[in-house]
Amino acid sequence: MRNLKLLKSLRSTELRGPAGTVVSPVLWRRGDGHAHFYSNLQVVSEASLTAGGFLPEDGGGAVVGLQDLAELESACLSTAGGDVVLFNFNTCQLECVGSVDSGLTSMSWSPDEELVVLTTGQETIIMMTKHFEPITEVGIHQDDFGEGKFVTVGWGKKETQFHGSEGKQAAQRTIQVGVRPAAAWDDRAPRVTWRGDGQLFAVSAVCLQTGARKVRVWNREGVLQATSEPINGLEQALCWKPSGSLIASTQRHPNKHSVVFMEKNGLLHGDFTLPFSKDHAKVKDLLWNSDSTVLAVWLEDLAAGEDQQLWVAGNYHWYLKQSLDFGRDSRKAPVCVCWDPERPLRLHVVTRGWTSVTYDWGWATERSPGTDAAADANVAVIDGDKILVTNFRQCVVPPPMCSFELQLTSPVNQVTFLCQPQGTNRLAALTSDGQISVYAQGESCDRDVRDAMRDPVSVPGEEPLALRQLLWLQDELFVGVSSSLPPTSSTLLMLRPPRDADATLTVRSAGLNSSSCSNKTTTCYLFLNVRVDGAELSVEDWRDASGCSINFPVPCVQTALCSISGEEYLLGLTDRSHLYAGDTELASNISSFGVCNDFLLITTHSHTCRCLQLTTLSVKGLQAALASDGGQNDESLRRVERGSRIVTVVPQDTRVVLQMPRGNLETVHHRALVLAQLRKWLDSLRFRESFECMRKLRINLNLLYDHNPKVFLENMEAFITQLGSISHINLFVTELKEEDTTSTMYPRGPESSPVQTRPVSGQKKVDVVCDALRSAMESMDPNKFFLSVLTTHVKKTVPELEVALQKVHELRVNPPRAAGAVSAEEALKYLLFLVNVNDLYEHSLGTYDFDLVLMVAEKSQKDPKEYLPFLNMLKSLETNYQRYTIDKHLKRYSKALHHLSKCGKEGHSLTHSLTHSLTHSLTHSLTHSLLQRRFAEAALLLDQYAKDCEEAILALITGSVWEEALRLIYMHDRQDITETNLKPALLEAVGTQTAFLEAQVAAFTRHRARLAVVREQKEKARLGMLDEDGPDCPDAELYSEASSVMSGSKYSQSNSRVSSRSSKNRRKAERKKLSLKEGSPMEDRALVYALGEILTTVDKMREEVHGLLKALVLFQFDKQAEKLQPAYEEALQAMEAAVPEVWAPEGPASNQAQLTGPNSTANSIMASFQQQQRPAAPQPGRHRLSSLFIHNSSCDVCLCN
Repeated sequence: MRNLKLLKSLRSTELRGPAGTVVSPVLWRRGDGHAHFYSNLQVVSEASLTAGGFLPEDGGGAVVGLQDLAELESACLSTAGGDVVLFNFNTCQLECVGSVDSGLTSMSWSPDEELVVLTTGQETIIMMTKHFEPITEVGIHQDDFGEGKFVTVGWGKKETQFHGSEGKQAAQRTIQVGVRPAAAWDDRAPRVTWRGDGQLFAVSAVCLQTGARKVRVWNREGVLQATSEPINGLEQALCWKPSGSLIASTQRHPNKHSVVFMEKNGLLHGDFTLPFSKDHAKVKDLLWNSDSTVLAVWLEDLAAGEDQQLWVAGNYHWYLKQSLDFGRDSRKAPVCVCWDPERPLRLHVVTRGWTSVTYDWGWATERSPGTDAAADANVAVIDGDKILVTNFRQCVVPPPMCSFELQLTSPVNQVTFLCQPQGTNRLAALTSDGQISVYAQGESCDRDVRDAMRDPVSVPGEEPLALRQLLWLQDELFVGVSSSLPPTSSTLLMLRPPRDADATLTVRSAGLNSSSCSNKTTTCYLFLNVRVDGAELSVEDWRDASGCSINFPVPCVQTALCSISGEEYLLGLTDRSHLYAGDTELASNISSFGVCNDFLLITTHSHTCRCLQLTTLSVKGLQAALASDGGQNDESLRRVERGSRIVTVVPQDTRVVLQMPRGNLETVHHRALVLAQLRKWLDSLRFRESFECMRKLRINLNLLYDHNPKVFLENMEAFITQLGSISHINLFVTELKEEDTTSTMYPRGPESSPVQTRPVSGQKKVDVVCDALRSAMESMDPNKFFLSVLTTHVKKTVPELEVALQKVHELRVNPPRAAGAVSAEEALKYLLFLVNVNDLYEHSLGTYDFDLVLMVAEKSQKDPKEYLPFLNMLKSLETNYQRYTIDKHLKRYSKALHHLSKCGKEGHSLTHSLTHSLTHSLTHSLTHSLLQRRFAEAALLLDQYAKDCEEAILALITGSVWEEALRLIYMHDRQDITETNLKPALLEAVGTQTAFLEAQVAAFTRHRARLAVVREQKEKARLGMLDEDGPDCPDAELYSEASSVMSGSKYSQSNSRVSSRSSKNRRKAERKKLSLKEGSPMEDRALVYALGEILTTVDKMREEVHGLLKALVLFQFDKQAEKLQPAYEEALQAMEAAVPEVWAPEGPASNQAQLTGPNSTANSIMASFQQQQRPAAPQPGRHRLSSLFIHNSSCDVCLCN
């Protein structure tokens, strides 16, 4: 939704020479055969083409091509006579590098200036290098389609179709399709255009047979690639889009004139219609700009003179953005039009009257500048003689559609909105014929637009677009800028309607020299401050607070006024994405920006949208904020789609409209705008608007309270009244939580006022809000807000379910008669929605009200057989004992004892029974712990709860927890247990550990020796089979380490039987296979598994041996410790030394090549696969075993790895 806005125009009449035809912006061919070369609009060199014999002296020759060659520091030109001439800029000499006898009709260089294509008078193409070495010469007219000829399998061909009564001969009948010849005004010369990458070029030439133009595509080697389909009315204009996707040309239809696009295969691909009839104008040329965003159409209007149109595509629609009308004066007619190769939006035009005009355009979004709630956030899009206006406050309409259209009589070049606060929805349009049309919304309907003023503007100037930067300051005052002489100065125009009935506007002009208004000015207020006092216009330098003049370091294509920390600044965005505030650069990756109220919104090339509050930030603060990446809860940062640009921001709202690169629109609610608007609403006690916005945009409702707790509690009735809806109040209550959202989710900035302290200290936020809400609702209308009152009970930190149930019960007993009151059934159903039915049933029991219990149980999914016998049993009990039974069932033991004490004499016996039950429970728990060998836990229960320190110490001694046993002995002063129990237990433990170690070492040695024997036997058996049967024996591979032929087939069948068992049973079955019986099929694997178990067991003993050694040294049992420590150390060393031998790197991986070799069989492969699937034995050899060392001289025990 962007328009092309004229930033500046540079007009020069310094070019002087005899009447002639302009060939190029850098070379002018005169009638006397001289060539003038210009730099900065001054003649720097001159050469005579006639003196060199390249042009005839009678002026009948022509230059058909000109190209500046930067690498050669020369200009290359070709003449119709067939000469190719180089002009050297340094020596000012002309050199003929080649000549064609038949003459030349065109010359075109490739974009990389490596190749040149010449078309000759004999309808041939000559391709040469930049050093003019011939590559190829081919004819323009080829009978073949080219290398890209389409391939078809015959489907859909006429020969395969049914022709009915016409018969099969209809399939052989050919229909001649007539193609109209080229127009009479066509010069019939070939046109050559290159693709942007220089790999392909297209040639448009008149076909010799049909007389119509046909386009052919050639590659860089001069090989034909494709030929266009027959196109009626195809014209001479031809231009390949630099991006390489389409070739543009024009086509004359019977009822319209169109610009058509072709693909590189010659097929048509889209078009758009020019805004005139077929015989109204002819298209002289088409020109793409360097970045393929603008297409210039050079027209010659047969009635009104020549015209330049600039077209832009967006969302699959072509917009006419600018129209340059040069009038009927032949001296003003352009003879050369070209885009600047470096600046995409700069257009050069040279007229027959030796006038050069350079236009610089920029992209701009014309949006209404309103900042109040009455502003409609209008955006105007220029489309030829129509203005497409979209009212974004009411709706978001994707382009090219709009809310309404304004139809004018001439193409529109500029649109501006009124800058007055009360009239920002009014707009004015400047058309190409110098008319200003003013439009305002009608009184009856927002979309009824009427024409309020239509008056011509008389602006001094000879070239089109003499007036630019049109600004509507007041109802009857326009300000614009026009070019003046010299070119470095501009004129500021003040346009007012006449006081009488004259048809023209009066013009006041103030000459602005180059010192006060640079030619880099983009708008009239960049460096100037325009003050309007009554009817007078004064111009002053734009200065900052310190009195210094403000100048942007580089020209800016988009500007806006804003206030930063109370000081007025001018923001500018360059075409290189640099954002400036005056002469200070704020950021360098900005794609678009907009100022709305107190916020600056920008989009960046890193695909983010930032929203910064200008009233709380300085210029340095803006720089720092734009340079940072933002935190996790940074409300100013939002991710957007790649290439998004800001269209507009709805004032006093939260909506930001973005346009994607493909043209579609998206509306986002930026978090910073949303929170700022919410804070304003909450400060003004507009709770309903705040709640609706938060619910719609998923803002946590806790912010309603956290923003200002004191004010919220003081205006609780206003909050309830504004919300009105019970469901809204319930939604607010259910979302309450203890978190302060102003410090976590939506943190306040450092400039914001501090958060109000909680009004009630020591209470939790949820409880305070629930109590305040409930109190206010009960005082207003308890029947209406009954469900919300229940919600406040349930939502409290400790849910008051019993109170809520009691209120439901009271409602059932005494139903209210008020209209709209909630029934008990509805209240209970709602309560069950909030609370789990089982929890509600338990709490209903706690009320001792069996009617309420039955009411809850009926709404639950419980079977009556489950709860009715229990309730009937309770009803048969005495009241206190009944309540005791209920409390004991609910595990409320304090209440149970309280009611039990009221049971009289029976209460004492019941209390004793309860104590006995608790003691039995404790004993059971201790017994269970001891059975699980949880000696430390059992000792804790015995010591802390049973107060039996002796049993606790004995439990620790039994579990070998020596240190904790010593702690309890000294804490309870029971040194007698040391002599009677502890020391004997230590000596017994030494003997037990030593014997256990000896047994483990012996078993390890025995299994290790047996494993070596088994492996040797299997290896011999395998080698014996190989020697006996030879290498082709199919059973040789079955003698692997894992199994034999018999074992493989046997256990394969076993696996099939147990495949359906559970995983636990499968593991048990696998362990059964690992038998240590000598001669078993898997004895080697069983031995490895047993060795791993022994090694793991011994390694796990280190903690127990460590504690035992410390205790032995403490009680001076040095001899026993000296015996245990070496035994354990030797066991560890022996096992560690055997690890490489037992767990050698052998297994399925090493034998895989043999098992799956060319001599393998199905049985051998299956046996190998089953072996790999079996659980592998643990390999503790991957880590070094730990060992213990103890020093006899001290009680320190060292654990070394």
